Amino acid sequence: MAEGSDQQTKKLARRKAVEVLGRLKVTAAEAVIGACLSSDDPYLVENAAWSLEQLSCQDDHFHQQMMALLADPGQNRRVLIQSLAGLAVREALPAIQLLIDDEVPGVRGAARSAIARLSGTFDQIDALEDLLTLPNQMDRHAGIQDVIDCGAGQLLPSVLKAPVSPVFRMRALTALWPDAEETFQGLSLTATLDRLLIDNPDDLVLVHRYDAPPADAFLVQEFFGTDFSRCYLGLQTLRSRPSLMLWPLLKQRWQEEAHNDYGAHYFFIRLFAAVQHWPQDAFVEIEAWLLEAVETKRPQFMKSKPAALLALAALVPDRCREHLGDWSDPEQMAFWECRYAAAMVMEQLGMQPAQQPDPHPYVEARLAMIRN
Repeated sequence: MAEGSDQQTKKLARRKAVEVLGRLKVTAAEAVIGACLSSDDPYLVENAAWSLEQLSCQDDHFHQQMMALLADPGQNRRVLIQSLAGLAVREALPAIQLLIDDEVPGVRGAARSAIARLSGTFDQIDALEDLLTLPNQMDRHAGIQDVIDCGAGQLLPSVLKAPVSPVFRMRALTALWPDAEETFQGLSLTATLDRLLIDNPDDLVLVHRYDAPPADAFLVQEFFGTDFSRCYLGLQTLRSRPSLMLWPLLKQRWQEEAHNDYGAHYFFIRLFAAVQHWPQDAFVEIEAWLLEAVETKRPQFMKSKPAALLALAALVPDRCREHLGDWSDPEQMAFWECRYAAAMVMEQLGMQPAQQPDPHPYVEARLAMIRN
């Protein structure tokens, strides 16, 4: 092994070791982890700061080091800010205040969020809303995390319109919505959950636009991209295209790639639901794909499960009805979002749910609507 390669391997091992020690809450390693803040490897410094937060480090010397590192643009200042805020280091406020207008969105967002957490004042928080529609999806993700970190529930309506994976929007809802409250920030809990699971691109603020109508093949290819704003725009455009022309292309791309690409898988399913008049020969295959998607155990495909259930209800409601008992049973369907979608379909089909309450409060709230 070359010397340079050996050194890189050691660096990677150190970074991982520090991360694991923090994840396992090994408080006895605090001094060793804190010493890594002096490293010339910024990734090791980043992991050290993160791990010290996991250990609830109260060592003032390490706090001072992290504050000093905020002046170095070569460091991951976002993680340093988050760690200082998580450790409730109020002495860091002046240094963090200097970064509220930083050119890096993730830094200025973390700074504004941290100021709210450390000072209890929320006058900087409205600016986080601008992060939710930035061109770069990672910046949008970071903005949502900043809103969650400081508990800025007043921004939840805007977060729910951000063009990111529904997983991130659902995470924000569950983090920010007050327990046992049916309404919050002018929103109804069940109506908001319904919209999240239906996930209509018309309900989002999409970042991108087309200068001219793209070809079908281009739009389908967008489903395989990593930017959900582009995926949603592709879905919004494709759903008005003739299904007879779409089907051969979709069948080919599903069989080649989409069945095993969790992002494209989700958007294909959304498109199946959005187009009602598929060619007759398409229904058999689409139905089989959707049934498989509802039953999948693959963890990365979880967001497709409720989407597939709702698509089955739209396309083949009688077949969906046959399975709703199993899909509503917490012992057979552990994923609560799928049971919630099943409750939505029960209401749509005029079915009465079981009287036994669901263990998840959101699902039970939806079932209560039907029982009443």
